[in-house]
Amino acid sequence: MPDSPPIDPDSLEHAPGFSHAQLEGAVLAGGSEPEIRKAVEAAFDYRGDVTIKLKDGRSVEGYVFDRRAGSPNLADCSARIVDKTGGKTRVAFSEITEIAFTGKDTAAGKSFETWVKKYRDKKAAGETNIRLEPEKLD
Repeated sequence: MPDSPPIDPDSLEHAPGFSHAQLEGAVLAGGSEPEIRKAVEAAFDYRGDVTIKLKDGRSVEGYVFDRRAGSPNLADCSARIVDKTGGKTRVAFSEITEIAFTGKDTAAGKSFETWVKKYRDKKAAGETNIRLEPEKLD
């Protein structure tokens, strides 16, 4: 088998990654069933804490780590949250009035494209043995 030419990663095509909405600081209020489902799905995809306001006036603050949204009945659908104390809480979709994206989006600006740009900048500056370390979480 003949020798293959070296692979140039700069010339390879790649598919764009998933683009996350900029939700930090946003508030999604749900009046209708589709709005509630959309808000919970956005909270599940969010990489930070949210504050969920409930019909009885209570609020639950934490990270949405799971949701069960398959039932056509909103009362049978729920989101599971790891709250600030580390406890887990289940909230029925039918009890949600509002979801506020109150926590920092821990992955904002940390895409593969950002990593590649940093690498190229260091390479262009003549650096060798380039190591890009992950950023520390707050």
